[in-house]
Amino acid sequence: MPPPEDERREHSRVKMKVPVDLREEGSKFPMGGGTADLSLTGCYIENIFPFAIGTTMELKLRVLDGTLLVLAKVVTSDPQVGNGMEFINILPEDIAKLRAFLEEQQKTAVNDSPGATHLKALLHKASTQL
Repeated sequence: MPPPEDERREHSRVKMKVPVDLREEGSKFPMGGGTADLSLTGCYIENIFPFAIGTTMELKLRVLDGTLLVLAKVVTSDPQVGNGMEFINILPEDIAKLRAFLEEQQKTAVNDSPGATHLKALLHKASTQL
């Protein structure tokens, strides 16, 4: 199914909870939170008190037994829900780590889906009948 015509994202997002520390640029104090979804170029962070659109944020995403440092810009602000973030600066090696993490999560999600479980059961049954 093609993406909606008004879809602006460069990469599809994967629904997942990833711990994140976020700090408004210029602030000394970070806040803890978590993502609702994540892609190579952005994420959605759940937050009861969201930031204003255009705010620049420093993010620390905790993935793959490490931390990825990202500079992001708030592109959506949903009161009492959270913020859509566009990544505006991320190191090439962190992009590679994030890509590997997302690919692994997508494989896991596909393998754990109800359809995949049913397919595995059918394949197992077929293999035992041979």
